[in-house]
Amino acid sequence: MTLRETIESQPTATEVEVTRNGALESQVSLDDPGLFFNRELSLLSFQYRVLEEAQDENNPLLERVKFLSIVGSNLDEFYMVRVGGLKKQVAHGIADHSPDGLTPSEQLAAVRKKAQVLMQTSHDYLTDTLIPELAARGIRIMNYADLTRKQRLQADRIFESTIFPVLTPLAFDSAHPFPHISNLSLNLAVLIEDDHRSERFARIKVPGTMPRLLPVFRSADDILRGVSTHIFVWVEQVIAANLETLFPGMRIVEAHPFRITRNADVAIQELEADDLLATMEQGVRQRRLGSVLRLTVNGDMPRSIREILVKNLEADESDCYVVNGPLGLMSLMSLATGTERYDLMYQAFVPFTSPKLKSDTRDGDFFAAIRTQNHLVHHPYDSFSPTIEFLEAAAADPSVLAIKMTLYRVGSQSPIVRALMKARENGKQVAVLVELKARFDEESNIGWARMLEQEGVHVIYGLIGLKTHSKVALVIRKEANQIRRYLHVSTGNYNSVTAHVYEDLGLFTIDPKLGADASDLFNFLTGYSEKRDYRKLLVAPINLRTRFEALVQREIDHQRVGRSGRLILKTNALVDKRMIKLLYTASQAGVHIDLLVRGICCLRPGLKGISDNIRVISVVGRFLEHSRIYYFKNGGEEEIYLGSADLMPRNLNRRVEILFPVEDERYVRYLRDVVLEPYFNDTIKARYLQSDGTYSRPQRDETAVSVQDRLLAVRAEWVGEEKEHLWELF
Repeated sequence: MTLRETIESQPTATEVEVTRNGALESQVSLDDPGLFFNRELSLLSFQYRVLEEAQDENNPLLERVKFLSIVGSNLDEFYMVRVGGLKKQVAHGIADHSPDGLTPSEQLAAVRKKAQVLMQTSHDYLTDTLIPELAARGIRIMNYADLTRKQRLQADRIFESTIFPVLTPLAFDSAHPFPHISNLSLNLAVLIEDDHRSERFARIKVPGTMPRLLPVFRSADDILRGVSTHIFVWVEQVIAANLETLFPGMRIVEAHPFRITRNADVAIQELEADDLLATMEQGVRQRRLGSVLRLTVNGDMPRSIREILVKNLEADESDCYVVNGPLGLMSLMSLATGTERYDLMYQAFVPFTSPKLKSDTRDGDFFAAIRTQNHLVHHPYDSFSPTIEFLEAAAADPSVLAIKMTLYRVGSQSPIVRALMKARENGKQVAVLVELKARFDEESNIGWARMLEQEGVHVIYGLIGLKTHSKVALVIRKEANQIRRYLHVSTGNYNSVTAHVYEDLGLFTIDPKLGADASDLFNFLTGYSEKRDYRKLLVAPINLRTRFEALVQREIDHQRVGRSGRLILKTNALVDKRMIKLLYTASQAGVHIDLLVRGICCLRPGLKGISDNIRVISVVGRFLEHSRIYYFKNGGEEEIYLGSADLMPRNLNRRVEILFPVEDERYVRYLRDVVLEPYFNDTIKARYLQSDGTYSRPQRDETAVSVQDRLLAVRAEWVGEEKEHLWELF
């Protein structure tokens, strides 16, 4: 049965008995903590699903290495932000309960336990499985002790010529204070002994400018056998093997690697900041001095050295995590991307560009394509180039008067920013809101803001107390005797690099009401505006929550009068308690609800009489599921909204977000039948959330399908097929 048939065949509303855990109760409060999963533990569960991709032997080998690197990177961010927040609450004596009923200290204890298992499982899998499999495919990651004599000489020469000059051993004694250990740095704790047999402690930072895995010569046996191999050795082991050159005349007793994670949650007192740009720069610098949240060591580090680190880093003993194998899995990304073993990676593909867009733009008039019809683009299956070309065309077109845009994450090399600077150079009025508070992109955004200002662009840094997370580009063009607004709105960032791996949707349109709404939105962002009656846009924190809740309530009303309510909500995270309670109410009314939630989901599905009409699916695969698609059946008059907003308190209350309607019937069909339906048929990458918090996979058979592979295949069919009927959707 297709999704469309499923939607049309949903039963009408029936009376339900409210039960919990199978036992009949006269009344269950929707505020009951038992109805909610913990936010932090749910986020850790997502990291386990990423780890499953590293463990999935159906994925190419180097892609599995990349997934393991992503686990490491995600855990770093989890500690820097989420654990940092919990520790602050505990330190300040805050004992407020989360929706699931846990205090901050209880959450912290549960997080530590689950994270320790995840870290150790990840490290064990690298050592026991991935490294042997890589070796079998010609990529050998060696321990220094296992190198041949010639390979050791090669590694030692690399140390002498390249590594030794940049190392700075730092002593710790009565004359030398304990050195500052930078966030996410890999270090060696070294115990040395002088002629008087007095032990000394020193720290050496492994330079972040060096490759984590140093290439060395192939072995003689491999050369004789004609085997094409890549041989690497861990850089920290090479340093440890050559410590005598750093401490001449001293005896090296032992050396052990360690790595720390600091609190990186920058708190900006915006109301007291006369210059937000300077304040953000100061905040980023302060991040480097954040308190230590995690100390990671190997099991063979003696307790005496561990105690020195814990004491002087002012960490808790419970913040020390012991794992086997190399520390810092994030650095494995360079191995996956730098060995040029394309046979061990996903097959490359060329993103698709609509031929109608191409045919309309052969004469160079990009705007003619948008005047002809709206254009929906679906990245990474569709090329990001039209988004860049849209702004490049606006920069060069003498009829364009102004460009207004929001920038959240644009990356280090941005053709979007270059187009904006070119537009200003060509005399256009350019106003750009650069969100300086985009976490971990602050430094990049500060740099772009200063560069844009130097070109004369009007740069706005955001609103007090709010992050601007919406993705909007507005081009004002003079045509004959009228002014026309050309608009691009999107679910994802204006980042040409991540557009190749993030699944997102964008819309080009000249819809006059959406254009007018966009103008009102920029007036809100750049000036003073209390406008609340947007024509089509749902704008947070102004009307998005109330309008969204009204759309859900409308499905409840349809269900109660027999018009089979139906919701499909695709989002990155579902956390907001008020929204979850409303979805429970909809389920109790009989509304059939499908939730495609990639990451955090605090809603507990499958509870009889409460959420038994709700199923939750998480898809983790080659591309990061990032689009937000909100489908409402509306009694047969279907409505779909796309946008930047997840169903989280921060998105609904503390960010400037937008949701925009998709009103073209062909795009509604595309989103419903081509995009959403395959998620419910995915038997490869989909996981179904159970009422106990675990995720289960559907049974695979000979018809197994991945939604992402299917969307790639659809594009391949369109590329090789010229028949017009395939373009009815477009």
